[in-house]
Amino acid sequence: MKRYSIATAFLTLSLVTGFSAPALAAQPSVVITHGAFADGSDWAKVISLLQDEGVQVQAVQNPLESLAGDVAATTRAIDNQPGDVVLVGHSWGGVVITEAGNHPKVSNLVYVAAYVPDSGQSVESLTHDQPVAPGLASIVADDHGWLRLTPQGVAEDFAQDVPAGQARVMAATQGPIKASAFGEAVSTAAWKTKPSWYIVGENDRMIPPELQHTMANEIGAKVTSLPTSHVPQQSRPADVARVILDAVSSIEASAE
Repeated sequence: MKRYSIATAFLTLSLVTGFSAPALAAQPSVVITHGAFADGSDWAKVISLLQDEGVQVQAVQNPLESLAGDVAATTRAIDNQPGDVVLVGHSWGGVVITEAGNHPKVSNLVYVAAYVPDSGQSVESLTHDQPVAPGLASIVADDHGWLRLTPQGVAEDFAQDVPAGQARVMAATQGPIKASAFGEAVSTAAWKTKPSWYIVGENDRMIPPELQHTMANEIGAKVTSLPTSHVPQQSRPADVARVILDAVSSIEASAE
């Protein structure tokens, strides 16, 4: 006896009668853009928590060679989502989502211990005349112009609130960034037209917490402060996931 799938039945019905099934509205999804000295696995704990809540998540693997290249990688990930997107950026990823967030699918932005430039600003111009974060002394350059953090820097300045073994793995899996990327400017800042959330790491040694508060206030973000290092997604993943879920819920609420 020949068996027919539900999909085959709908196809046959539509061909014979012109009937078409009603389209279901896609649930909001989350696209996460990691920062320098990291890769997509940096977000594994938060991703698992979001998935447990039924949220579709895509972590971008940034080349970290240029702002344009990272924006292109993030844009591809956004393009592949079925509906509205909450775009999340950590550290350097904040610069990336500020540019990539202009994508029409992006509804909300979530910055996590991140740089938030204005239109025409780069990380270099944004931090000019700002106090120098102590962790920047742990950055070393190779002969090709790529920057990385020393293992000691990861343990003491980048992720001082995670277990030592975890910090060693983070140092080994970090993504070096091309130094020239920090001089590349955003063209149009997406936060000017998209609602924003910001998570401040109050014990951050890579981006001063005072600067984080200033940036968050300037963009009118909904601010959450956590007593963490530069990587709250590693040390307080449940709190970070809660903020992202709030941004997801706001899309769902506005659609009702």
